[in-house]
Amino acid sequence: MATKAPSRPGLQAYRESLTLSFPELVSSLADSIGRKLTAYVAGVKDVRALNRWIHGVEPYGEAESRLRLTFQVVRTLLDHDSPQVVQAWLTGVNPELGDRVPLRLLREGEIPVIAPQVLAAARAFISGG
Repeated sequence: MATKAPSRPGLQAYRESLTLSFPELVSSLADSIGRKLTAYVAGVKDVRALNRWIHGVEPYGEAESRLRLTFQVVRTLLDHDSPQVVQAWLTGVNPELGDRVPLRLLREGEIPVIAPQVLAAARAFISGG
């Protein structure tokens, strides 16, 4: 009989961030944190871009990689808190991130640099640290 591996925070979120189709990911993220915050992270001024992506139009620039990372963070946090708490976490000044706002880092930061920082801050938050 196989034993179940211990649960690791964020592992399922990571898998889903890689395996969901981009339209599914955008739809899920918009449902979780709202259309305006999703558009903000993607770097688009108009939420109508989300509708185009949900209907199969290819994203441009770094929008897809930023939204996949944001989905991973959001999904990790949603496993432990309500959507309202997740939105507050994303938009609040975070001491784990040097008093920077996670959402702004997700939109403007260099992904290889900010990804481990934001994910570590999310894990610290859910562990109570």
